[in-house]
Amino acid sequence: QVQLVESGGGLVQPGGSLRLSCAASGIIFSIYRMGWYRQAPGKQRELVATATSGDITNYADSVKGRFTISRDNAKNTVYLQMNSLKPEDTAVYFCNARRRITVATIDDYWGQGTQVTVSS
Repeated sequence: QVQLVESGGGLVQPGGSLRLSCAASGIIFSIYRMGWYRQAPGKQRELVATATSGDITNYADSVKGRFTISRDNAKNTVYLQMNSLKPEDTAVYFCNARRRITVATIDDYWGQGTQVTVSS
């Protein structure tokens, strides 16, 4: 059974920092692209950052220079370091594990989400 368990969310003031963690089990972590997505109230889920199995990273323009994704394959864990947080970063943050099996088939797993609230 695949499980992705996020932690580290909470309430932080504007300009503050948080570090999210996502511990994976039930998959061969090292071969999956890992990602963080977020969904604010009334909005669609959006990509925040991804890290491929080869550790190539990609970021949404809105978080470039402020957020850093990293992965520890020995611990089956992916992190999202969030600095200089803004109120517009408030959302539920979801961990994602994705691997393409065939041209038409993707293994796609999601965590339950962790709330991040940026407010004074």
